[in-house]
Amino acid sequence: MASGSTTPRDPRSRTRAMLAHRVSRHHRQSPSGTFSSATLDCGWGRVLFASTFESPAALIEAMREETPDRRDIAIYISDPHVIIAAAPQELFLDPSHTYRLDLALHRQARDAPKGFVVRRLASADDADAVNRIYMCRRMVPVDPEFFLSPERNSRALIHLVAEDLDTGRILGTVTGIDHSHVDGVEPGSSLWCLAVDPQATRPGIGEMLVRHLAGYFQAKGTPWLDLSVLHDNDRAIALYEKLGFVRVPYFAVKRKNPINEPLFVGPAAEDEGLNPYARLIVEEARRRGILVEITYPEAGFFRLSHGGRSIRCRESLSELTSAVAMSICDDKSLTRAVVSKAGVRVPAQTDASDMGELETFLALHEKVVVKPARGEQGTGVSVGLEGFDDVSAAIARARTISDRVLIEEHVEGDDLRLVVIDYKLVAAAVRRPAQVIGDGALTLRDLIEKQSRRRAAETGGESRIPMDSETERCIADAGLTLDDVLEPGRELRVRRTANLHTGGTIHDVTGVVHPTLVEAAVRVARAIEIPVTGVDFIVSSPEQPDYAFIEANERPGLANHEPQPTAQRFIDLLFPRTRRLERV
Repeated sequence: MASGSTTPRDPRSRTRAMLAHRVSRHHRQSPSGTFSSATLDCGWGRVLFASTFESPAALIEAMREETPDRRDIAIYISDPHVIIAAAPQELFLDPSHTYRLDLALHRQARDAPKGFVVRRLASADDADAVNRIYMCRRMVPVDPEFFLSPERNSRALIHLVAEDLDTGRILGTVTGIDHSHVDGVEPGSSLWCLAVDPQATRPGIGEMLVRHLAGYFQAKGTPWLDLSVLHDNDRAIALYEKLGFVRVPYFAVKRKNPINEPLFVGPAAEDEGLNPYARLIVEEARRRGILVEITYPEAGFFRLSHGGRSIRCRESLSELTSAVAMSICDDKSLTRAVVSKAGVRVPAQTDASDMGELETFLALHEKVVVKPARGEQGTGVSVGLEGFDDVSAAIARARTISDRVLIEEHVEGDDLRLVVIDYKLVAAAVRRPAQVIGDGALTLRDLIEKQSRRRAAETGGESRIPMDSETERCIADAGLTLDDVLEPGRELRVRRTANLHTGGTIHDVTGVVHPTLVEAAVRVARAIEIPVTGVDFIVSSPEQPDYAFIEANERPGLANHEPQPTAQRFIDLLFPRTRRLERV
C-alpha cells in the first residue's frame, strides 16, 4: 500500500474510523427529521440528548431547568464551542472523552466473576448500598425510591450491581441507558455511573460490570455502547480500550454548579504535592470562602484565614491542639495511663527493657503485640506473637523506630477507628488488614504487588502493602511462602495490623456503632483534652459494647471516611461562623 494512503492498517484503527463515520452520520440531526428535545431523568440528574434539540438556545434553556444538588449533562455535542459561546457564564465543556464499543464485535468474557456475581439492582438495601458507593466516590446520590419506582422509565434504565458471594456486600454498580426507549434518539446505548467500592479487594469488579452491561445490550441487538470518561482517568481508559472501546468525536457540556466546580475551576497550582488528607480539608475550606495558604505541601502544612482569624494546620492537626495533648498522644504508654485513669479499658502492658518482667508477661499471655512507644501509621508494630524468639526479633525491629518498645496483651477482634471532633463522634470505621484472593495462577508475591497497586491507586498513593518481614511472617503462619500459588478463591490476610498505610481497608460503621464505644471514645478525647483525634479500639463487633483501647492519634486522616462529613466538621471547629445552615 502506498505510504501516503490514509487507509488505516491495523484493525483497531479501521474500527475507530468506521465508528467515527457512524457517529457523524447518526447524530447530525434527529433520526425522524424532527426535534424531540429528549431528556432522561437518571436520579442523580438528567441526560439531555443534544442532537434532539432544535437549536443551541433550546438546549441551553433546558439545561437551565437543572434542580439543586443534581448534575445534568448534555451529550452528543459535536460543536461545543457554539453552545458554550451562547452561555459562557453558565456552561462549561466537560473535560471527558467519549468512547464507543461496537457491540457487533464485542466478545463476552470467557471466565465468570471470581467471588462475586453481577445482577440487577432489586431491593431497597441494594439502593442504599449503591448510594454508599456513590458518596464514597463523591458522586451524586439518588433517592432510593427512584431505583425501585415503577413510575420511572424502567425500560430505558438498567441498574446492575456486583454482589460478594461470601458476604452479600455490594461491591460495585453500573447504570445503562437504552436509547431506543428515549423518544427521538438513535437506538444505541450508553454506560453511566460505573463505580466500585474503594475498599473492595476482589479483582475485576469494574471490568465484569462493563462486560455484563455490554452483553445485555448486545443480546438485545443494540448496535453500540457509549460512555464518557474523564481525560485523566488513566486506569479507566486503559480498561475501556482493553475491552475494545474507541474514541469518537463527541463532547458533553455541563452547568457551572457547586457539584461541578472542581471540573471547571480545576485544581489550584499550589495544591500540587498535598496528600489526600490535607487536600480534603483545603477543598472544604475553599468551598466556604476561607483563604488557604499552602506553606509546605509535601508535609501537609497550610494556613487557613477568615474574618480576622488565622489558623495553621498540618492535615487535621491544628493550633487548637495543645503541645501537651500532642505529647500525650506521642507516647503510647503515657496515653494508656491517662485514659486508664479516666476509666477507659486498656489491655495489659509492660516495657521490653525489663527482661525478667518480659518473661513473666509472655508466660501470662498467650499472644502479645510489640509496638514502638513512639511512632505512627503502624510502623514497627507486630501483632499476634507467641514465641520468645519472635518477640525478640519484633523488639529489634521496633527499636529502629523508637528506643523504647512496649509489649502489650493481644486482644482478638476488629480494629475500630472512631474520629472525634469537638468531643463529638463524627465517623466510625472498622479497619481490616490487607488480604489477597488466590486465582490459581499468580504467586503470593504477585498477588500482593497487584493488590498493593490497587490500594495505592484508590488512596492517592497513601496505602501500600509492604513486602517486609512482617508480611513474610504472616504468610508463614499460614504455612506458605511468597513464591507459593494461592488456590482460586482462597482469601489470605497478609498483614496483621489494619493500618491504611500498610494496605488495610476501611469500612464505615457510623450508623451502627454501639453507644458505649462512642461514650468511651469521647471520654478518651476529654481525658487528653484534644479537640480532634482518632481513637483506636479493638472490639468484638462495632455493634457490641466490649472494647480495649489501643491508641489515640493526634493527626487522624479524615479522608476515606466517606460519606461521613469529617472535613466539614473539622472546618466547623476551626471557623464556626462558616458553618452551613443545613449542617447545624
